[in-house]
Formats: sequence, structure tokens, C-alpha cells
Amino acid sequence: MKKVAVILAGCGVYDGAEINEAVLTLLHIAKAGASYQCFAPDIDQLHTINHLTGEEMAPNRNVLVEAARIARGDIKAITELKINEFDALIVPGGFGAAKNLSDFAVKGPAAQVQNDVLKACTDFVKANKAAGYMCIAPAMLPLIYGQGVKTTIGNDTDTASAIEKLGGDHQACAVDDIVIDEQHKVVTTPAYMLAQSLLDADAGIQKLVKKVLELA
Repeated sequence: MKKVAVILAGCGVYDGAEINEAVLTLLHIAKAGASYQCFAPDIDQLHTINHLTGEEMAPNRNVLVEAARIARGDIKAITELKINEFDALIVPGGFGAAKNLSDFAVKGPAAQVQNDVLKACTDFVKANKAAGYMCIAPAMLPLIYGQGVKTTIGNDTDTASAIEKLGGDHQACAVDDIVIDEQHKVVTTPAYMLAQSLLDADAGIQKLVKKVLELA
């Protein structure tokens, strides 16, 4: 049975992991006959957002504690991720990917990936293992794979331009499709960067999970 590490960025689209993307990812991994283990960095969020009003709220929260809500408590700190135990990596989106896993939301083309997250993701690169990133998470790929990595966040020109400045090769992509970088064994899909519904998001995520498991 193939085993997938899933990195979550908190809980909630505006300040953490996009919950629908995370759940659909876990569902399709399980439906494909693979298993998964969720991980998250044990750090404070950039900020906590009230998802009803869109405004910041206090007190701030911890990324790992929040992500545990999605994983039903079955989650580990990302520092515990051991590369030899996994065949592939998948990172769902949500603004947490650009706020907690990296600072892309704040710094754009000058972004950096959080240290523990960077180590975990680059471990998969060094081991030549397959990975999938969705929604805004692919913005981190040039910082993980280096110059010229093929990636997509859909068709948002400002975000695509920032990714190109980081060194990524951005490809426009429909919501129900994926972009595959065969050389780097990494797959990306726009998910809720473009999705207008759960069904929209599901189509691309299902393809991404299937392809990542094929490459694994």
C-alpha cells in the first residue's frame, strides 16, 4: 500500500488549510487504496481570521492544533515526518499555505518557505519522490524545486507573475485539470483558486491524487 504524507496549514481557507481541499485529498487517497498521515508545523499562525466576517480576531492560534481539527486529531508535527516512511507528498491549499507554510501572501516574489516545511518538502525532492500541490500552495514550488519547475495556480495573472519572478514556469490551467512536471515528479491543480463549487474542486483534486500515486 502506498503511503502519502499530507501537509496541512491550519484550518480554514482564510488563515489555514482549505478544508474542502484537505478532505477531498484524504478521501481520494483512501479511495485509491493508499493510506495517509497528516502533518503540520507546530508554529503560530500569521493571524487568525473570523471566517464569518473576514476580520482578524484574537487570540491567535497554533497551526498544528488547528490542523488537528481536520485530521480528527490524527496528526503529527512536521518535524516528525520521516521521508523513508512515505511514497509521496500532497499539500492542499488555502491561504495558510501562503501565510503559515510560507510568507508568499506577505512577500510575493521575495517569499521564503518556513524552515521545517522547506526541509520536509525538499526531502521528497532529494529522494526523487512524487508530490502534489494545489490552490495557492504551488507558489512555493520554485523555492522547493528550483528554477524552471512547471506549476499552476490557474490563471490569476498577478499570482502567476509572482511565481515567474520566483523562478517558476507557470502554466495556465482549467479548474478540472492538472499540470504535470514529469522531470520533477510534481503535479499541481488550481482547486479553489478557480473552483466555484465543491464539484469543480473535486475534479482537479481527484486527477492530482491519481497522478501523484501513479508517479509514486
